[in-house]
Amino acid sequence: MSVDINNLEQIASQVRRDIVRMVHACQSGHPGGSLGCADYFVALYFHAMKHDTSFQMDGKNEDLFFLSNGHISPVFYSTLARAGYFPVSELSTFRKLNTRLQGHPTTHEHLPGIRVASGSLGQGLSVAVGAAQAKKLNNDNRLVYVLMGDGELQEGQVWEAAMYAPHNKVDNIIAAVDYNGAQIDGPTNQVLSLGDLRAKWEAFGWDVLDVNKGNDMASVIAGLEEAKSRTGKGKPVVILLHTEMGFGVDYMMGTHKWHGAAPNDEQLESALNQIPRTLGDY
Repeated sequence: MSVDINNLEQIASQVRRDIVRMVHACQSGHPGGSLGCADYFVALYFHAMKHDTSFQMDGKNEDLFFLSNGHISPVFYSTLARAGYFPVSELSTFRKLNTRLQGHPTTHEHLPGIRVASGSLGQGLSVAVGAAQAKKLNNDNRLVYVLMGDGELQEGQVWEAAMYAPHNKVDNIIAAVDYNGAQIDGPTNQVLSLGDLRAKWEAFGWDVLDVNKGNDMASVIAGLEEAKSRTGKGKPVVILLHTEMGFGVDYMMGTHKWHGAAPNDEQLESALNQIPRTLGDY
């Protein structure tokens, strides 16, 4: 499959503009992780996944994606809107009263593209493994993707699901860990060290793939293609996606302080001056 890296980078740039504008407008939300994962989301929805923007909840014969670390909803909403799931103009309602774009994704709002409520950390891998098993039972050969935060791996349920998937040969799932080394209270290695993540996942029976440049579109695309090539071989696949929290905005990078903080007017202007407008702002 041919890929236009430049076009994907242009989309990711607009997604980053959407993120900082959404969080600024309501003075609430999580820009750091959202900015760091923009390249991954764009690579998924505009290249790697087979999906249908008309949106059927059961997702038969299409790839599924579940966001486990639901607090990075800004990048999810922007990507869905830019992919055509709902009007881009609706991004202006983020975290407002009666919006479909809640701070953490919910299903009762019936927002196209959202298949599970998330935000209570640690649950997404369990959901994704169940969905992957359902596809196997239905003879549906499409894949299931799930993204988790690295701090989220401190939740015990993650490792229950991590143990369950290899035992049941759930080999149609590609999990990813946003490995930015930062969580809300500080660096992960100070809050609760993750240790050797590759060794951990391998010990649980997963096929582990490192993407060392998680903010380089070509590297992310190559990593996803490699991960896809490893599916169907008896083991679940996990990508350790090395990203930079706040990527694209100089004052947000290299610190956990923008995990859940909104920029003020001056900071927004600075951020937008660093992120090219490509598709047009909402």
